[in-house]
Order: sequence, then structure tokens, then C-alpha cells
Amino acid sequence: MQATMKNKIDCLFTLSLACIILCVANAFLAAPSPSSKHHDTNNHAPIISYKTTTTSSCTSSSSTTTTTTTSLHSSRNGAEDIYGAVHRKEYEMKRLNSQHASLSDPIRMAMGYAQEGIERKRLAAALRRVYDDPYNIANPNAKQKSREELKREEKLSENGLAEATMRRGSFIVDIKRRSLSYPREQFARYDDASLVAEAMVRLGADVVFVNVDFHSYGGDLGELKSSVKAVRGVNNDAAVVMKDIVVDEIQLGLAKEAGADGIVLIASVLGPALDNFLSLATMIGLEVIVECHTYNEVKAALDALATNIMVSNRDRITGELIPDQAIKLAGMFPGSGGPIITIAGGGVTNTDQMKKLLAVGYDGVVVGKTVMGSPKAPEFIRAVRDRTLLPAEFSQWGLDDVEFDVDGNVMSGPKKDIPSPNDEDVFL
Repeated sequence: MQATMKNKIDCLFTLSLACIILCVANAFLAAPSPSSKHHDTNNHAPIISYKTTTTSSCTSSSSTTTTTTTSLHSSRNGAEDIYGAVHRKEYEMKRLNSQHASLSDPIRMAMGYAQEGIERKRLAAALRRVYDDPYNIANPNAKQKSREELKREEKLSENGLAEATMRRGSFIVDIKRRSLSYPREQFARYDDASLVAEAMVRLGADVVFVNVDFHSYGGDLGELKSSVKAVRGVNNDAAVVMKDIVVDEIQLGLAKEAGADGIVLIASVLGPALDNFLSLATMIGLEVIVECHTYNEVKAALDALATNIMVSNRDRITGELIPDQAIKLAGMFPGSGGPIITIAGGGVTNTDQMKKLLAVGYDGVVVGKTVMGSPKAPEFIRAVRDRTLLPAEFSQWGLDDVEFDVDGNVMSGPKKDIPSPNDEDVFL
């Protein structure tokens, strides 16, 4: 009897030890190895597919089966990273779907109604600043071109430069209290995002991103709704975009029901599901900005017929900042006035970086942390809006340091490393 009891205890001890070893092995395999810290400029696998199932069994007189689901890189130095955020978001959306299961629910109705007719594309118009162009046909207050302007266009067309017109850059502000990129750091304190959105639009911002994920960015859907109302009261041409870690189609319904003009989809998170999300957004009349970081992500967005693409210098997978990533990928897009609207951002800390991104062909620049709770915001907005840009086709002509005012004339102020008799203190 004692021998039988001892055998059972030994078996239970062996089973427990095997389970502990299995858990440790899973954790070790999930952790990033030091040798994997290099930056991959091609592609990452979609985050939402990073799940593994392992089974172990120990047989005595009976068998026990244990199933474990592992999320890779669920934390970084104890703080939540993109992997942990995605799996948390999946759980939250599962609960949200159950709460809004009724077909008469406002969110389900927002997702279920197909957009009829041609709806105003407020986001696309804001990113291209068509309402500031007096000759743009999309501008309801467009003017008739003079005879000289028509002759000039005809001459440009004869030389294959029909689209070689001066561009206007847009300023996009990313409103957030904190970020996954800066764990445990709160860099802005405000009562409601709508106050910041209204102030930024009054200063001249063309588009505002309102983050609605509280855990990672400190925002919520209530702030998105109040921001839409505040921005509409100030400028009916400015666009409001919902920014979230989108993993479920119901989040498109949340954005539409809140009155947002668009939503940000992260290519590295959605992977091959991006096509379905773009199709649903198009059907319900919600504009989309696809955030990319690698060559393959940009290619996938273009293949999916995304019309608004944001190239980020920040690698969502590793959290690493690659300062020139957007510049390296700028050549993947058509030239000025093409069907693809491109913006860039990620780690922008000064106006020179913004000007460089605009000079290589991007239509707009996204700035977040640098202008949150900072007096620099007016300076950054003026640096974009108070000048015009050469066509993207001229980006390789070595004219990056030449700046033009809103009328297309060369600006006489101080320029980097280019002394001018009109510059104050130029010889000091």
C-alpha cells in the first residue's frame, strides 16, 4: 500500500516537473534573441497570427493533456509592447462584439449600411489641401484660370510635365498622452482631446489623429466624438481620424458611428486581412490611412489599392526608430498629383526633418509627441503651411534647401548653409 502511494506521488511530481519545464521552454522560445535585433527592411509576419499551441502528456494509470497559447514578445522590459497590445485588443473586441450583437445596434447599423452616391472625401482633400488651391477643381470656390495660366499648362503638357505644379504640404497632428514607443512616459496632460484638436486646427493643422486606446495611448471613444464636434465647429474642411490598434471590423463601425472621417490601419498588425478591412471601409464610406514601415508592407498596401498611405520611421514590431526609413521608401510612389496620397512620420523632432520629408515627395507630415503640450506647435505648423513645394519629380535636383512661399516665389529668409545678403546676422 505504501509502495503504491509512493509511486503515485512520484508520478505526480514527475508530471508537475514536466509541465514546469514545458512552460519555461515556451517562454524561452517566445523571447527575442539578441541576434535578432537587426532591422529588416522587407517585411514582418502579421502580429495577429503569432499563436502557437503545444501539448504535453504524462501517462501513468491515466493521461493529462495541457494546451498553452503563447503570444510572442508580450512585453518589453515589463511594459506592454505591440504584441501584448494586439492580444489585449482582441480580447476587448470579443467582449465588445458580444455587447453589440443586435442588428439594431447603432454600431452594427453603421457597419451594415452601404454608402450610396459619392460622399465628400474630407480626409483626402485635407491631406492634399485642395481647399487652399484656388485653381483646384475639387475646391468648390475654384477660380477660372487666366489666359497666361492656360498657356503655361499647355507648354508644360507639351513637354510631359502636365503635373509639374507646385505642391502644398499638410500638417497632421497625432494627439496622445502616451505611446507604446515610450513605455511608462506620459508626455502630455490635458482634460479632453477635443480641446487639443480644436486648438491645433485653429493654428492651421489640416488633420488630427485622435487615439482611442486608453491603455496604450491614454484616449477613448468619448474624446473622439467630442473632437469631431469641436473640429467641425472651427473648420469644416479639417479632418478627424480615429487612431487605434485595429484588429476587428467592429472598430470600423465605432469610427463611423463616432463621426470620424477616417481610420488608421496598421499593415504589420493586419497582414493579409488588410484587404477585407479596406473593402468594408470603402463600402460604409470611411476613408482609410494604411500605416506601413517596410518595403513589403508598402507593396501590399498598393496591391490592396489603398489610396492613403503613411510611412512610419517607427518599426511597430521591434519598437526601433529608423530615422530615414520614410525617405528610403519615398521612391515607391507615383509623382505629384497621382492617385496615391502619401504622408510620413515617426520620431519627427524638428522642422528640418519635416521639410526633408516633404521635399522627397510626401504630401504631409505626422507629428505627435514633439508638439504635445509644447509651445513648438505653431512653429511646426507654419513651417509646413507657409510655403509651397516643388513637384516630387524634382526631389533629386539638389534643391532641398531652396524654399518657396505660398505664391511659389523663392523665400529670402535664412536657409540652411546658404548665406544671402537679405539674411540677418549672416556674416556673424
